[in-house]
Formats: sequence, structure tokens, C-alpha cells
Amino acid sequence: MVLNLNMQAFSANSFDSPYYGGMKTGRPCKEREYPFGARLHAAREALGLSQAEVAAKLCMNQASYGAWERDPVALRPDQIQKLAEVLNVSVEHLFGEDEKKQHKGGPVGKARRIFEELSKIPRSQQTHVLTVVEGFIKQHVAAQ
Repeated sequence: MVLNLNMQAFSANSFDSPYYGGMKTGRPCKEREYPFGARLHAAREALGLSQAEVAAKLCMNQASYGAWERDPVALRPDQIQKLAEVLNVSVEHLFGEDEKKQHKGGPVGKARRIFEELSKIPRSQQTHVLTVVEGFIKQHVAAQ
């Protein structure tokens, strides 16, 4: 009988493991989350980067960058532009401006409210209402 004594140690902390796939990095913040910092954190996590990796790309230390995600900060325009490039997002996204523009171009006021309610009824009933509305629109366009 032969015993094989060649045993290799295996690390249970391997970050290549699927167990770590969806886990967020870092400790949860105990303080109120600031919208700008939350957008920075989300953009960084979406790229799968650590704070240290982003800080290195910005030529700064991790602690300084970490403060940008945690605390309200005043950044220079060049810092904001570089940050947007590193995180592969627009400057508007960093300030939440793209969220405000999502409703641009749709009906306003009462018409918007009515069409939002219309979208909640069954599609077969929507077609009846849309047929009438399309008829009015065609008449309006023809009258111009």
C-alpha cells in the first residue's frame, strides 16, 4: 500500500470564486449617503474597480478618493472631467442631471398624466383610445 503525501494547500479566500461575484466591496457606510458619492460608488462598482485602482488612475491616494465617495466635496472642473473619464460616465451623470432629462420630449401636464394612466390598462383597450387620438392628430396635421 502506497500513501501519497504530496498535499497542496488551497486558499478558501480566492476572489476568483463565483461566491464573490456579486458582493460589494468595502464596509457599509454608517453615515448618511450623499448623492454624488453614491453615484461615484455605483459607477466604480459597475466597472469592478476598487477605490485604490480609481485613485491610482487619478494620481491620488485611496484615502482621498474614499472621502469623495463618503463626504460632500468641492472638486475642481478638471478633477470632475478626469473622474468622469476614469469611471466611463458623463459629467451630467455624476451630478444626476441625466436622470432629470429622462422625461424630456413627452406630453406635458394633463396629457402626460392621462397617457401614463392609459398605459396601465389592458393593451386591447388601449388600442381603442389610441385610434381616436391618432384620428385627432391626423386632422390637426392636415389642417396646418
